[in-house]
Amino acid sequence: MNKVFIDTNILVYAADSTGQDARKKQIAREIILLPHLHLSVQVLNEFISVARSPKKLNLSRDEESKWLREWFELKIGASTATTFQKAIELHLLLQLSHWDALIVASALETSCEILYTEDLQHGQIIEGLQVINPFL
Repeated sequence: MNKVFIDTNILVYAADSTGQDARKKQIAREIILLPHLHLSVQVLNEFISVARSPKKLNLSRDEESKWLREWFELKIGASTATTFQKAIELHLLLQLSHWDALIVASALETSCEILYTEDLQHGQIIEGLQVINPFL
């Protein structure tokens, strides 16, 4: 079974109760049930930012806690100085934003084979990591 890294947008769509995009919500909820899922502390931080924003998810503290308990069951990679250095290298090499480069660096550090995200080029392979946009 492939080791899969998930980007913040997967968590955001899974937790979205606004009903604005039911299709993406369903896909995201199917993804978070897959085995061998990984994410990073950065992804959790980005999720919290979106979850607490009145203009985005605006989750109650109870809803936020419910989702966080679920995310804490996944394998969570730390953001280290090594992660940061790899992100700088990826940024320079591939012209990724710093934040996207950190996601890719974290996925590579955890030896994931697939990165689910809608923020990078679908089908791109970065050092053996395949980028998949599950919403296409």
